[in-house]
Amino acid sequence: MDRDSRPAAWDLLCEWTESDSLRRHMLAVEAAMRAYALHFGEDVDLWGLTGLLHDLDYERHPDLSASDGHPRTAMALLSERGYPAELVRAIGSHADGLGIPRESLLERALFAVDELSGFILAVAYVRPDGLSGMTPQSVKKKMKSAAFAAAVSRDDLRHGAEALGIDFDTHVAFVIAALLPHADRLLPGPADAGAG
Repeated sequence: MDRDSRPAAWDLLCEWTESDSLRRHMLAVEAAMRAYALHFGEDVDLWGLTGLLHDLDYERHPDLSASDGHPRTAMALLSERGYPAELVRAIGSHADGLGIPRESLLERALFAVDELSGFILAVAYVRPDGLSGMTPQSVKKKMKSAAFAAAVSRDDLRHGAEALGIDFDTHVAFVIAALLPHADRLLPGPADAGAG
C-alpha cells in the first residue's frame, strides 16, 4: 500500500457512507489501527486503510445475515478494486457471522479496536472534556452500566485485548492515546452535535 491510496479510500468511504457518526467511527478505527501498526512494526498504510474501510458497506447493507449484507458487499467491492487480500480478509473476519477465523495480527487488531474505539467515543461524548484526561477507569466504569452503549458487547471488548495478548487497561489506554490527537475530527462539534 502507498500513501496515495488513502485519498482514494476516503473518497470511496464518502461515496458509500453519508452518516457523520459512522464516518467518525471509521476514522477512529483507522487512527487506532495506524497506532498499533507502528507499535507492532507493521505496514501502517495497510493497517490504516483496513480500519478506515472496515464498515464501508454498513450504512447500505447493515443486515449481517443477508447474502449481500455487511461486510460481504464491501469485501466484494474492495476485491474488485484491487485492495490487498489481507485487508479484505481482515474486514471479513471482524464480523463474527461470516465464520472467518481471526488468524493474523492485522485481523486480531481490527477486532480489538473496532468496538473499543466506538465505546471510547461514546464515553467521550458524555464527558465535559471529551477524550482529554480519559482513563481506562473512566471506560470500565461505563462498561458496568448495561444501559450505556448497550449494543456493545463487553465480552468482545475484553476478548479483543486478550487476542492481542495485551492487558485490558493497557489496551484501553493505548486506544485512547491513539484517538486523542484526532479528537477534533472524531467528536461532533456545535455544527453537527445532533449527528449520530
